[in-house]
Amino acid sequence: MHKFFSAAGLQKIVPSLFAIAGCDPENPDKWRYELFALLDKLELEALNRFSLDNSASLRRATQCASILRIIFSAAAERKSGFSITRALGDIVGGVERDDLKPAFYAEIISLFSGLVRGENREAAIIPADHGDNELEGREAALLRSAQLDCMEDRVTGFMARYSDGLETETVARRARRRERMKAYFKIDDKQWYDWRWQLDHIVQDIYTLSRILTLSRTEAEAIVKARENTLPFGVTPHYLSLMDDDDLDARRDATVRAQVLPPPEYVDQVLESQAREGDLSGLDYMREEDTSPIDLITRRYPAICIFKPFNTCPQICVYCQRNWEIEDAMAADALASPKKIAAAIKWIGEHPTIREVLITGGDPLAMSDELIEKIFTMVALIPTVERIRIGTRTLVTMPMRITERLAAFLGSLRQPGRRDIVVVTHVEHSYELTPEVALAVDRLRRRGIGVYNQLVYTFFVSRRFEAAFLRRRLRQIGIDPYYSFNAKGKEETADYRVPIARLLQEQSEEARLSPGIERTDEAVFNVPGQGKGYLRSLRQRQLIGVDPDGSRVYEFFPWEDGIVKVAPAPYIARDVPILDYLERLEKIGENVAEYQSIWYYF
Repeated sequence: MHKFFSAAGLQKIVPSLFAIAGCDPENPDKWRYELFALLDKLELEALNRFSLDNSASLRRATQCASILRIIFSAAAERKSGFSITRALGDIVGGVERDDLKPAFYAEIISLFSGLVRGENREAAIIPADHGDNELEGREAALLRSAQLDCMEDRVTGFMARYSDGLETETVARRARRRERMKAYFKIDDKQWYDWRWQLDHIVQDIYTLSRILTLSRTEAEAIVKARENTLPFGVTPHYLSLMDDDDLDARRDATVRAQVLPPPEYVDQVLESQAREGDLSGLDYMREEDTSPIDLITRRYPAICIFKPFNTCPQICVYCQRNWEIEDAMAADALASPKKIAAAIKWIGEHPTIREVLITGGDPLAMSDELIEKIFTMVALIPTVERIRIGTRTLVTMPMRITERLAAFLGSLRQPGRRDIVVVTHVEHSYELTPEVALAVDRLRRRGIGVYNQLVYTFFVSRRFEAAFLRRRLRQIGIDPYYSFNAKGKEETADYRVPIARLLQEQSEEARLSPGIERTDEAVFNVPGQGKGYLRSLRQRQLIGVDPDGSRVYEFFPWEDGIVKVAPAPYIARDVPILDYLERLEKIGENVAEYQSIWYYF
């Protein structure tokens, strides 16, 4: 693969590039103008070649020409901090550039391939034969129906590859594992299904963990190092029961483990940041401190604010956005003082433009019933608040927390036509779903409470149709897909990141084949200090460069752009190299030929 992604591979695709004289260091603009002239020539040739009989190739060619013009521009190079035109001049001139990695060549070759060949490098993952176009009426409808059957059979084949927590075999296997865990803790069913027992027995030490779960040496060493350095860590017994002891190599529970068992690279990066900054504030990727007008409140949008009265969770997700401020799982001092809580609620009441309050943290549903009822009622009494949104992962980490009492209380806060109550949870994979999760959701929905899901699109959920299968199963138990977040560009969670192009590909090629109710979520990129950028909207971003290591460089425009006179400055983001991502997929047994259209999502 790497042999093709080289100067020789580039010359094979676009020999006319190498027919131009190399870059003159004394006159770099002359070389830039020659590149633009070449692009004009190649695009005109593509227009003549594809305009009559190949609209898909024509779209690809013009799209790639447009991208190349942007990344060749002087303005884009100033923003990205790297000159692609100079790099190409050196390549053409035979200058050795050790900094240019195969992933860089892969990007440039893909763009020129799309321009000169109209190529999309796509091995059709769904049969595309439309048969006899001359048919009409019922005959045409029957043929089309047969084609659609073939499509869905192909989709079902992909989905069948993935672990499903609701299938009979999985439920039975986990029942056996739960019995072993109950024997270890010397408890009965009543205690196991008591959420307070779950909170009291969060596993945080390697001694207990290694006795109820088979760990790899790498997992064990990373956890020991994390705990020796007081990094936040904890897993509920319920969530541990979702992990397998007999399947360390088959990836059945890979996503579940990746949620809470920190990889060594994560531990090392966090400790380096801690040593550098003196604390974990350097991990505040979203710059929440810059958007907090008062303690416990974050505000990025006109009509909604975030309220964080309880700064901890029953268990800690490795890629947690707020890992910089959460001390530990169920830390003793996590509850804000009554004075701070009262001040925050008073502040909300003094800002009638805020119609919705997202109560999160931490996980607010890890508080006692009494605290939840007191704090939530205070928010509900603010006359200008029309919706209370509750951010919680307890439906997955501790579903027994959704008791009849809690569901009834939350339902009592609803006033149809006056105040809405919704729960937003975070189910990451179909293997996290259990009958207990389905019961918890049902209890909420029976009280008129909508339940929505936010998916963090990490490497561990990014195989073909993996996220689509999750959405399908979510809808079957009454959870509406809401957002798919591109994994944040945090250094310490590099193992979790996926190229933006992969999420765009998933939304266009996989989610599109699902019924609309299953694919109603929005793909977003969280811009630090600003908020969500909608990835399907080209108004909110553009590709402006490619780094020597193959990382795409994007310019994200603030959501206020075009709405207010003076918007915040655009944000420059560096992505994961696509070639590196594909190679990683290949290592876990994926057929990367099924992903090749990824190069043409920008």
